[in-house]
Amino acid sequence: MNRNLRTGILAAFGVCCMTGLGFASVPLYRIFCEATGLNGTTQRGLEAPGAVNKTVRVDFDTNVSPKLAWVFKPEQPAVTVTVGARQMAFFTATNTSDHDITGTATFNVAPAQAGKYFSKIQCFCFSQQTLKPNETVRMPVIFFVDPKMLKDPDATAIDTITLSYTFYPVDSAKAAG
Repeated sequence: MNRNLRTGILAAFGVCCMTGLGFASVPLYRIFCEATGLNGTTQRGLEAPGAVNKTVRVDFDTNVSPKLAWVFKPEQPAVTVTVGARQMAFFTATNTSDHDITGTATFNVAPAQAGKYFSKIQCFCFSQQTLKPNETVRMPVIFFVDPKMLKDPDATAIDTITLSYTFYPVDSAKAAG
């Protein structure tokens, strides 16, 4: 095999590898963020570990894409939770249009250091939500703040955590109509 052919094969192989890495980067980044809590990505939990003698305030922030004809808000703007204890909060969403709309929520936690210690047991953000015209639904979130946060030097001073949701339409063509 001559040198030019070998270089060409190696270059083609490199392009294929980089293309594959490009397609895999989004799911790999999502997995990395879920594992580390990077950028305020929350964790999924099965059950709360048990309360400890420390409380934090959890503020709720809600947003809706301009392409989604919904009103979305928390029932309470904030709650004080005991670290390690299971907590439930409710949000309401109302479809203000004259047709069914399906939306999905993205979420984030601030400050970013709290992301790996904020665990959701159940959340409406794990699935798509379809609302009929003028329908209002009440959606729960069950969560806890992991006591391991109290041992992290970067997170021990956190006394307020903001849980933020943004709803987007699943099908933009229907939402715009």
